Amino acid sequence: MRDVGRSDDPRVQAQLDRLARLSQPEGRLGLETIRALLARLGDPQDRLPPVFHVAGTNGKGSTCAFLRAICEAQGLRVHATISPHLVRYNERIRLAGALIEDAPLAVLLEEVLDAAEGLAPSFFEATIAAAFLAFARVPADVCIVEVGLGGRLDATNVIPAPAACGIAALGLDHERFLLAPEENTPAHPLARIAFEKAGIAKPGVPLVTLAYGEPEREAIAATASRVGAPWFAQDRDWDIRDLAVGLYYGDETRGETSGLHLPLPSLAGAHQVANAGLAIAMLRHQEKIVVNEAAIARGLTTAEWPARLQRLGPGPLLAGLAPREIWLDGGHNGSAAAALAAHLAGRPVHLIVGMIESKDPGAFVAAFGNSVASLGVVPVPGHRWHDAAAFPPPACFRETVADALRAMPDDGLPVLITGSLYLAGAVLKQNGALPR
Repeated sequence: MRDVGRSDDPRVQAQLDRLARLSQPEGRLGLETIRALLARLGDPQDRLPPVFHVAGTNGKGSTCAFLRAICEAQGLRVHATISPHLVRYNERIRLAGALIEDAPLAVLLEEVLDAAEGLAPSFFEATIAAAFLAFARVPADVCIVEVGLGGRLDATNVIPAPAACGIAALGLDHERFLLAPEENTPAHPLARIAFEKAGIAKPGVPLVTLAYGEPEREAIAATASRVGAPWFAQDRDWDIRDLAVGLYYGDETRGETSGLHLPLPSLAGAHQVANAGLAIAMLRHQEKIVVNEAAIARGLTTAEWPARLQRLGPGPLLAGLAPREIWLDGGHNGSAAAALAAHLAGRPVHLIVGMIESKDPGAFVAAFGNSVASLGVVPVPGHRWHDAAAFPPPACFRETVADALRAMPDDGLPVLITGSLYLAGAVLKQNGALPR
């Protein structure tokens, strides 16, 4: 099942119902359908403001959040498309700084879906077509585009000449699609993942990446060389360090070494330092827009990215509970779990986990080692999910997140609700904290 969200606006709901009937044809990835759909719409992807295109297994959404916050701190009008949405479909299309409103969304989706008749696009292809069409019509200074799945064959990969392309953290995820056998692709799993993500590279466009292992570096280097994309890698061309009292970012741009002393980012977790660095490096290694050091500093402290190590505040879901740290994160793979465990720094934690069937619950929980004080397994609303038997002991089933929270011993230990962005969205809705 696909969660396309519900809307109180009947015009929007009618189009969401049409979207819900679209599906990813089994085994199909490619750009033919999205190109055909965009052609029927007048090729809006060719009329976008400067685009920052971001891929990655984990962290690409956070990188986009930092990019948007920095650009807005500079006074720029920013379009953005992200996925998935947490509560409302509107979250996928941000126009000049604000989420698209219901009335124009209904008209936009109807236009795209009418144009798509006979093409059988996927849900994501129709969504990206709608986003690009809106971006081409509404004036803005910058466009931030988050890759959906992979990169090389992702529907977003039709932008002819972005300002910069970025690749965030790499790990194993969506293996059924991204590791499917194909000639002339790397055999090493992580190299293949890197190959797919690096597929967003374009001739002459800066490709900015984090630091990776040798298999990933070799795959990215080969793609960048073949395409003709200048490649700027962390630890070689730029770096960012956490100095506890702030961050230090350094690179060599325009032939001179320069460094920035910056505040700590607003987003929690040590892994966010690298995501912030990637956003800064993307901005500093391109020439289509200008951002100054003051905007970078402000953007780091104002960035918001719901359900990514978000500490939940007061709300209906938490009413009546004893005060304690309750964190929410949409992480759903082993590398995301490792980042969450690092944030907890070995502290015992009560886990509340909901995972859809395509994920690996054993690898996810294993990343927390001996820190798991209790493990409550909950359903993921609207999706097929792993029951408690798929998790290692001491997993026990709870019907809802509210039930799991109220079953916790009053020991003051932190709680982490995690395992799925779909679950995270449901939690935000239940606690009355809708993304803005």
